[in-house]
Amino acid sequence: MKSSQSFFNEFDYYITPSELIEFNYCKRFTYYMKCLNVPQFEENRFKVQKGKEIHSKKENENKQYLRKKLGVIDKKINVDLYSEKYKIKGIVDEVLILSDNTMAPLDYKFAKFDDVLYKTYKNQMLMYSIMIEEMYNCKVNKCFLVYTRSSNLIKEFNVEEKELKKLKKDIRDYFKVMEGYFPKATSSKARCIDCCYRNICIK
Repeated sequence: MKSSQSFFNEFDYYITPSELIEFNYCKRFTYYMKCLNVPQFEENRFKVQKGKEIHSKKENENKQYLRKKLGVIDKKINVDLYSEKYKIKGIVDEVLILSDNTMAPLDYKFAKFDDVLYKTYKNQMLMYSIMIEEMYNCKVNKCFLVYTRSSNLIKEFNVEEKELKKLKKDIRDYFKVMEGYFPKATSSKARCIDCCYRNICIK
């Protein structure tokens, strides 16, 4: 249902990973904040597992490990990424160039690994993968996360086509909301408790 007039221009707007995380947390939040421009009044508006990105200060120590264990032959640091096709953008800590002629994003997380690879992290890395493939015309088959509070533990996961399709659908849905489409509320009512839009959101 398209319920409001929107002056959104899709050609001027690029989605960041953090914005898509907010969108998947609750699509109504994006609607009120981005489409209607309703201001927020609570600083801590929701509880999303995002983590804090940091940059490694041990490049010389990690260099040999990356080369031997991951097959890294070169890397780019703090790379601005974007995709004209999907209208997304972001900054990745490292783009790895691998010995099999593929590339891979690597991101540092100020977090401990608790045996769970969070969907928020995966979606962020998949967005980076899409952008790397478009910008460098190079295949991305896997992604790497470094958990700095677990002794720089490196976790690797493969880029799956099924997950990419879901992510691309989420991106399309995001732009529909930006154009004025009124989305369904989150099915998790616990998320509404500390939401700054709870008093104006139609349940």
